[in-house]
Amino acid sequence: MTILIKNAELTDPSQKMDGLCSILIEDGKIKEITSERSAGKGQKTREKQPQELTVIDAEGRPVIPGLVDMHVHLREPGFEYKETIRTGTEAAVRGGITTVCCMPNTRPVIDNASITSFILSKAAQEGSCSVYPIGAITKGQKGEELAELSILHEAGCIAFSDDGRPVMDSLLMRRALEYSKILEVPLISHCEDLALAAGGVMNEGLTSVMLGLRGIPPQAEEIIVARDIALAELTGARLHIAHVSTAGSVGIIRAAKKRGITDITAETCPHYFHITEEAARDYNTFAKVNPPLRTRKDIEAIREGLQDGTIDVIATDHAPHHLDEKSGDFDSAPSGISGLETSLGLSMKLVDDGVLDMAGLVGKMALTPARILGLFSKNKKGSLKPGFDADLVILDTASEYTVDPALFRSKGVNTPFEGWKLRARAAITLSNGRIHTWT
Repeated sequence: MTILIKNAELTDPSQKMDGLCSILIEDGKIKEITSERSAGKGQKTREKQPQELTVIDAEGRPVIPGLVDMHVHLREPGFEYKETIRTGTEAAVRGGITTVCCMPNTRPVIDNASITSFILSKAAQEGSCSVYPIGAITKGQKGEELAELSILHEAGCIAFSDDGRPVMDSLLMRRALEYSKILEVPLISHCEDLALAAGGVMNEGLTSVMLGLRGIPPQAEEIIVARDIALAELTGARLHIAHVSTAGSVGIIRAAKKRGITDITAETCPHYFHITEEAARDYNTFAKVNPPLRTRKDIEAIREGLQDGTIDVIATDHAPHHLDEKSGDFDSAPSGISGLETSLGLSMKLVDDGVLDMAGLVGKMALTPARILGLFSKNKKGSLKPGFDADLVILDTASEYTVDPALFRSKGVNTPFEGWKLRARAAITLSNGRIHTWT
């Protein structure tokens, strides 16, 4: 299949491209990009048009590489009532995400080759976009014994994490980093001191006291951030810190990078740079997430960290739950926000606020996560260079829309952003050359 996208206002930081272009796609790959502001307005591309050609007129709208989300919970196998690979990837492409990296806290856990193979097979059959599994660091995510990391890697896992639980044993974490270094893949750390966080359900502070809820101090995150950076420095391994939520964590990561520890990367999520603990004031379980929503000071620090490069990636930490589970009392409700379909619009607000420019935003949501996970060089993701997969998004930024979880493709409607007005969403998403469009 051959596709020509014309009148595309392309932003691709991997090529330092920003301008009106035509994009030629053949057999699911980028064939050629031609500037329409050059002489002849794309004459070179039109001369090469085959007889059977699908033409998409982007009408001057922004076009960016498909987003790469390195932190998603697809729930399958084991929790299909929350989400499936089919519904999760449908939600992803609706949100402009064309590559999903799924966390291992399924049932069974992704700690063996057979579960890894199942996910890859299921994604090939039912997925709307590319899916790459992240294997567990420890068997059953119990934090007691290393999983067979080499076998997981050979089966298709592109990184390792016990996300949802930290590896509290420092020696075990050191060994995991050493193995990941041999395999040349990153270790993704969920930073939480379980003893310090025990029983907590939201940020520790005045709001938690007023609500009568047990709090989690920011130090519960920051202690493990500091420990894992020290272990990464000791081993020389690649460490990626998940879902940064506190100003202290930003400061620790910034200081480590300044003293030359270059193999550390970090991510945050839209809920950590938009809403505070106040969102839980009415015992709103949709605002219960782990790590918890913090304070305005933390939001400001995270935005500064995104701006100065301390925080490398914006991910969703998409964590869908059944409505019945989220409808209980705050203490017993599970943590998590359904984020695949709101991430792009919420993150675009950073451009509106002058925190990032468009190239910077695309870098944090497509190019950089692809590079961290080896998907840029090995799997041709995160860029629209010729030869790369035809993963791209034509954006609709002309009019505002209201977040309505009733329209989500995801099974998870647990979002604290219902009713928010956003201005950026995917009008058309191409995933491996497959066209997904919405009215």
